[in-house]
Amino acid sequence: MRIDTSRGAQTPVARNPGRWAGIVLVGAVVAYTVGILFRDSAEFDLLVDGVLALLCVWLATAVAGLAVRRTHMRRYDILGAAAGIACLALADTYYVVKTGMGEEPPLGSPADIFYLLSYVLILAALVIVVVSRFRVMAWPVILDSTVGTLGAAAVLAVVLDPFLAPALMGPFSLEAALAAAYPLLDLLLLAAVIGIVVTPGRPPGGGWLPLIVGLLIFTGADIVYALLELEGLYVVGTPLDAMWAAGTSLIAIWISTQGHERLSAGKPGKAIPAQTVPTLATVASLAVLILGTQRPILSLAVVLASVTLAMAALPLVFRQRIRLADVSHQAMTDELTGLPNRRALNATVPDRLTADAQRRSAVLLLDLDKFKEVNDSLGHDVGDNLLQQVSNRLSAQLRTADLLARMGGDEFVIHLHSCGETESEAVALKLRAALAEPYDLGGVTIQVNASIGIAHYPGQGADFTTLLRKADMAMYTAKSTRSGHSVYRDESGETERFHSLASLNKALLDDQLVLHYQPKIDLRSGDVRGVEALVRWDHPTDGLLAPVSFLHRFDEAGLMSPLTSIVLGKALDQSAVWKDQGRTLTVAVNVSSGSIIDAALPDQIEAMTAIRGLHPSVLVIEITEDLLMGDRDRARTVLTRLRALGVRISVDDFGKGYSSLSYLRELPIDELKLDKSFITSMTDDARATALVVSTIGLAHSLGLEMTAEGVESSAVYEALGESGCDLAQGYYMSRPIPATEFDIWLNTHYPEPIERGC
Repeated sequence: MRIDTSRGAQTPVARNPGRWAGIVLVGAVVAYTVGILFRDSAEFDLLVDGVLALLCVWLATAVAGLAVRRTHMRRYDILGAAAGIACLALADTYYVVKTGMGEEPPLGSPADIFYLLSYVLILAALVIVVVSRFRVMAWPVILDSTVGTLGAAAVLAVVLDPFLAPALMGPFSLEAALAAAYPLLDLLLLAAVIGIVVTPGRPPGGGWLPLIVGLLIFTGADIVYALLELEGLYVVGTPLDAMWAAGTSLIAIWISTQGHERLSAGKPGKAIPAQTVPTLATVASLAVLILGTQRPILSLAVVLASVTLAMAALPLVFRQRIRLADVSHQAMTDELTGLPNRRALNATVPDRLTADAQRRSAVLLLDLDKFKEVNDSLGHDVGDNLLQQVSNRLSAQLRTADLLARMGGDEFVIHLHSCGETESEAVALKLRAALAEPYDLGGVTIQVNASIGIAHYPGQGADFTTLLRKADMAMYTAKSTRSGHSVYRDESGETERFHSLASLNKALLDDQLVLHYQPKIDLRSGDVRGVEALVRWDHPTDGLLAPVSFLHRFDEAGLMSPLTSIVLGKALDQSAVWKDQGRTLTVAVNVSSGSIIDAALPDQIEAMTAIRGLHPSVLVIEITEDLLMGDRDRARTVLTRLRALGVRISVDDFGKGYSSLSYLRELPIDELKLDKSFITSMTDDARATALVVSTIGLAHSLGLEMTAEGVESSAVYEALGESGCDLAQGYYMSRPIPATEFDIWLNTHYPEPIERGC
């Protein structure tokens, strides 16, 4: 996965030009309004009614255009709304130029064409938004929203009766049609906005406020304009013109905010009670019909009110049945992507398999590579947006007979109907190619790779559970070999537990990880100064597994961080038990490279020790030399914070790696653990003895303690003591054993509680 943030590495102005353009736009509208209200001579007419008026509308066009550029013309709602603002600017420019030349543009001039086109384009943008919202809404919500829209339209039809009636009731004329077109389009725009706003339970957030207020201002200005035109009283340069400028600017600002969000974005607001919308719409429609019995009103208003009442009754009659069906649908649907979820998958695929037991098919398990990096570095909102786009791309590549579902996280399952091995691999290649195209996530470009495991029915499994498990194993093979996709092979020779991501996760979730403890002996006093906690996997079928056989699998699967958290928690729990027994022992825990550069680790350890009533100094964090060859700057920051808490830092397997010893000077280290390879040959090899002695001297000269690991004989134990080594651990003293056995060993060798060490 590649994340390109080069566009974000600019100055603040360059990084968000839309914000600055919006600020300039607001300033221009304020200047225009002030100019209209306070001009004191005709000499300012050209400046105010010409220059400032056009500056406002063209700045609004620029703000909208920046949003289009930011989304690379891939958001049709933004593109349509921005085009509508541009048409409005062209119309205003034509009108201002003509009036400046002393001509009054007649109805039907190019200005009207562009004005009408601007309404149509903005309305089209709102329709796209409404459709996108309805796509993820339940039917009761859609019905309620439609009822609310129709009810609002009925009321507006009554309000706009003076302008709509001449066009709808009288003889046709271009002037009457154009006079009615503007308020009619205003009605449609407001109806669309109301349909979005009144959506029960899913109201838009604050990002929609500029659009709602802008359209209200714009519609109000149109109505006032129409009233003035009926009386022949409209003149250029009144506060009415400032209302149009303000409305246009607010719509442009809404377009700009939508450029940073998903299609149906907006932080959820406070939920509207389910019955509120249909109740208000019903009352409004009844009022319109009652008014129609008292005086003549537009037939359009009567029709709209009647349809509203009919549709309001429909949800009331069938609401319970619809809601039950909706609850069932939601239980089977992934909320984020709208795809079938794990429950739907388990309910559907077995039936698909047994429907035609002789027909071949395939189960594909797809997992995004390093998806966790996106969530951790860019945030879960960006991760959610990415998953939505991934689901759309996958859907576009599959047939209608195929089934795509989201298992959870970044895992997707596909059941390919009537598909053999060759076809399934071709589909896997096609899916990976579709996902490899860059993703634009609001200023950040991401490229995603996926690993796909494939299992075939019926040859590799007669039921869905077996097929999914084998697809999981094949996917793990694809991920570890970086081959992109892999078909399950029975002859692979690998034990299933090492292929299956599910078994690794199960080890974490089912508490299959246990700790054994090996004492660290003070060579001067003979006391137990502390212990090293060593993880084991108590496998349900294969027994107790040593870390060398499984740790690298957890690392490859990206599960080292949760494993480290579990080990730390268990080690500190045992330390708390020993503290209650009156024994003060440090406990050392090996930490992986991924965890040691995690900025949250110090806070995590501080919280874990505090909740157990321990001081952080009880903990020793062991790192390896190889780890320090990576991101040393981040490691230094985390280690320094740990050291400030009181946690001791130890370098494990010292001398085994090939890194520069400069880290001994640069990093906050307390202890070196000499690798076993130096220790075992001490008594037989003078050079090995010299290396051990010189290394001990190096550690002491730097103010560090030296621990020797792998001590397996009394001769080595005594030689280390004579060489000035501080601590020793190894099978000579005790092998790693469970806590209960360690307590017995401790009581046998040290009957009295140990009160010294830390």
